[in-house]
Amino acid sequence: MEEDMDEGQSQKGCMECCLKCLRGIPYPSLIATILLYAGVALFCGCGHEALSGTVSILQNNFDLIRTSADSLDFFTIIDIIKYVIYGIASAFFVYGILLMVEGFFTSGAIKDLYGDFKITACGRCVSAWFIMLTYIFMLAWLGVTAITALPVYVYFNIWNICQNSTVLEGPQLCLDPRQFGVVIAGEVKPLCTGTDKFTQMCESKELDMTFHLFVCALAGAGAAVIAMIHYLMVLSANWAYVKDACKMQKYEDCKSKEEQELHDIHSTRSKERLNAYT
Repeated sequence: MEEDMDEGQSQKGCMECCLKCLRGIPYPSLIATILLYAGVALFCGCGHEALSGTVSILQNNFDLIRTSADSLDFFTIIDIIKYVIYGIASAFFVYGILLMVEGFFTSGAIKDLYGDFKITACGRCVSAWFIMLTYIFMLAWLGVTAITALPVYVYFNIWNICQNSTVLEGPQLCLDPRQFGVVIAGEVKPLCTGTDKFTQMCESKELDMTFHLFVCALAGAGAAVIAMIHYLMVLSANWAYVKDACKMQKYEDCKSKEEQELHDIHSTRSKERLNAYT
């Protein structure tokens, strides 16, 4: 009987400990972190593969070749963008961890879990710094979203031309990479409707796949923007909590100081009365 009671108390204590740990998790920061990781992974992965598909389409259908390594052409720019994507993935992986840690330390549940804590000037500066940095990153992701919408628009026009090429009458339509901003040092051969290469490009899965990859990259950039906005709301709420906690801390310090002074005065008077009586 005693063993059953001990086992029940042990299970109850373990359950209470688990509930305390679950209450200590900053769920808004956790949701924003998951959304940020999902958006960045979708943007970086799909964007990288879409750029590779664009290079393949230009080389196979427009007969474009890479120039020397000294000149800055469209293919070199794509390689630079790929390296930028690697940097974005690494940077925001670390930044998401930092924001999650900041959410843990500024959460009110942590105060209930580990007891009272002291708000320092450094902690307030860190919270303000994260708010400013997250706002800048939100504006940057808005710019990335706008830039990512451009290849989606270009591929949508090409896909639309491919869908309507069989019903077009009259003069042929030609696709020139230069009209979409593709600057190549060498000779550029336009691709016109009715030719075998144009039909082969429209029927290939590569064009359709690249178009949908850019759409997914655009969705990932939009998710990252939403995550940054969510982070701004969480950080602003945490900043308000830290500010209120700082005021409460000052109030408690003043209150304890006044109580100590009153206690000292009362002790001094008691000693004086005792001495006068004796």
